[in-house]
Amino acid sequence: MNTPLFLLRCVQLGISIRDLDLLSIGMVNDMFIENQNDEAKDAYSTLATQKDFDVF
Repeated sequence: MNTPLFLLRCVQLGISIRDLDLLSIGMVNDMFIENQNDEAKDAYSTLATQKDFDVF
C-alpha cells in the first residue's frame, strides 16, 4: 500500500490527520475491511433454504 491509498482510506472512513496519531496502519486497514464487509452484507440478505441446498 502506498501513501495516497492509505490517505484515501482514511478519508473514506472519516479519520482525521489528528486521529492518525492514535491509530496504526494495521488498525486503519482493519477498520476499512470491516467497513467493506458491513456494506457487503446487504448483498446477502436472502438466506438459503433446504430446497436451495437440495437443488445445489
